[in-house]
This record gives sequence, C-alpha cells and structure tokens, in this order.
Amino acid sequence: MRPPANPLRRWGLSWGGWLDNRHGEWWLLAQLGLIAAHLLPPWPAPGAWGYAWPLPLALVGALLFVVGLVLAAQAFWGLGASLTPLPDPIPGAPLVSSGAYGRCRHPLYQAVLLCSLGVTLALGSLLHLALLLGLAAVLGGKARREERALAAVHPEYAAYRAATPAIIPRLPWLDWRVL
Repeated sequence: MRPPANPLRRWGLSWGGWLDNRHGEWWLLAQLGLIAAHLLPPWPAPGAWGYAWPLPLALVGALLFVVGLVLAAQAFWGLGASLTPLPDPIPGAPLVSSGAYGRCRHPLYQAVLLCSLGVTLALGSLLHLALLLGLAAVLGGKARREERALAAVHPEYAAYRAATPAIIPRLPWLDWRVL
C-alpha cells in the first residue's frame, strides 16, 4: 500500500484529531504554542532590576540557540521518512536508533529545549524561563506517550529505551531511566 502523498495525511493529522486528540494532536498544539511564545519580548526587561544583563550570558545563550538548531537539523535528517510531529509513529515506519537517535531517544525535543535555554539566557527573561520549564513538561509528557506507541509496534524498543537516555541524560523528568 502506497502512503498518501500529502504529508499532513501521512502524519495522521485530521480535523477530527484536533478535536479528540486521537494521535496526540493536543501535545503538538501545546508544544507549538510554547515555542511560538518565545517570540514575546523579555519580561521583566533585564534592566528593570537596575542592572544590565551580562553580555557573556547573552552570548552563551545565542551560541546554545545555534547549537540547538544544528542538533535539530541532524535529528530531522536522521529520522527521514519516519518524521512526524505527532507522538504516534507513522504506520510501518522503521525504528531509528542510530546517529542523533543513538545519543538520545528524542533528539528533536533535546534540540528544542536547548534552543529555549539559549533564548532564556540571551534575553535574561523570567517569562522565557517559564516557557522553558513549560516546554520541558510538555515534551516530557509527549515523549512518554510516543514511547508507549513505539513500544507497541517495535519489539526492539525496550532494549533501546533501556540503553539510551530519553531527552537529557540523568535529569529525572527528562530521562526516566533514572527513576
């Protein structure tokens, strides 16, 4: 059977799914909302507390953002035809466990968190720190749902999960092998 040419259909996106979350669409919606909110200006402004935000922290933040983009590109290319923005895998897609996926099970989520940390450090914003923490919560939950679905269709997933960090090694909410 040939997959649909339209990637939105191939990924399982549908109007009904947005209404009932059948493939985890609400996780995607929360993720996209939090990422888009990073475009908001810093709050409170770093100078509001009577001191300038340190330039070295802003530069480290910018560097982390660029590194996150590079890691995201590696993960995108490594996933290939298995790529989907939803936590439910594409039917018949192979399990990818090498390249960026040999470093951690969810390198795209890791890259998003690294970019968010970079923005937070570059701007010195408590609002963006809250967005980073919200993204960590959403991506941790989305990854758990994704892993249940992957384990159901890939018998080898259990061994991969035991040997490879989830998102951030040794951080309990983002690497549940340590729990």
